[in-house]
Amino acid sequence: MRTPNPLPRIGAPLRFSRNRLYPIDTRRRRLIAKCMPDHNEARAEILGHQLLRDWYPVPALHHHVRLPGRTVLVYERLPVDTNRGLLLDLLNTPDDGDHSILDAYMRQMTSTYLSVFTETAELSPSSTVVGKLYRDRALPGGRLDHYYAHNDIPLTEVQDGPRLSDLARTGLYVNGRHYQFDWDGTLSWLRDAFDTPVWSAISQGDPTDVNLAVPLAWLDYDTAGRNAIAGEIANFSFYTAVLGGWLVPTLNPQAFTQHPATFDRLAANTPRVSAHPHAGTLHIRFTDRLTHARRLALSRYWELLVRPLAARYFPGGALAEALRPYLAMRIIGVFDLAWLPLEQRLYLLAKLALCMAPDFSPTRFFDLAESSCPTR
Repeated sequence: MRTPNPLPRIGAPLRFSRNRLYPIDTRRRRLIAKCMPDHNEARAEILGHQLLRDWYPVPALHHHVRLPGRTVLVYERLPVDTNRGLLLDLLNTPDDGDHSILDAYMRQMTSTYLSVFTETAELSPSSTVVGKLYRDRALPGGRLDHYYAHNDIPLTEVQDGPRLSDLARTGLYVNGRHYQFDWDGTLSWLRDAFDTPVWSAISQGDPTDVNLAVPLAWLDYDTAGRNAIAGEIANFSFYTAVLGGWLVPTLNPQAFTQHPATFDRLAANTPRVSAHPHAGTLHIRFTDRLTHARRLALSRYWELLVRPLAARYFPGGALAEALRPYLAMRIIGVFDLAWLPLEQRLYLLAKLALCMAPDFSPTRFFDLAESSCPTR
């Protein structure tokens, strides 16, 4: 008598965003079901996966079904487990650990990107480029409006202290240097900054350390398609240098329960920040801190991918200007400054001032070695 097939075993849900992930084990397969409450995002993910699988390693999409209130996508489950399976886990390697696996991974990842980008790159109208992370947020009614319309954010704990609107008159000091800075002018500029043709290529679009698997594969596809190359660079670089090791796990710790080593490295990735007003002008001082693993990843990314891309598509100082709007949106368009603790708010404001300065330098901004960076 044949033994009936055992029922699938569904594990405890994992949550990284609004979407929930359910591990599923059957007799033949290890799967993961992604439950997405937004049908439009689910549709974009399905189409993005179909496009990406021709260019990048991605797990197989076995099924998708639309239900009332959610769409469920069932993927092959990659070997992601406690403190393993993601680029994040390689970036959590202790400073005295072995970084050779991370180095080899970064070389493989950048080689894949460079091959796909050079084959698919073209100068594209803004309307043909995925807009979710940048252009859509700048449009009327988008995230910039949602976060900052009619919200003059304080810059000190004092009730009558300086606010963002005061900076157009006073500017601010960052690490001892004075910067002219107009908050409202910056928002106005950003609203139009994504309406010009850009160099684009086929990519996943949101290259964070939790969207890159080990062995190399790309995860999450609702921003997959033709993406701005400068946006891709800004996203990976700022997430690696600021968001992934410090700000995101600080503000959303529940998303990292499967990767607790992230919290062991948190202090080493947390910048030192201090601020005080003097003679009516705000003074901010910060010192960036990054683990050796994150510095290595950032350096390899710029050396092996950004340098050749800049030489081909952004000669001279063009990369700095191309990066500026995408980086600015990464700084103020991910988290609402008004809801951040003051120290985090002022750190991001200081970074925005550096980004908007006429002599903006990616080398200085990301503290890169000159040999890694193609611009000043």
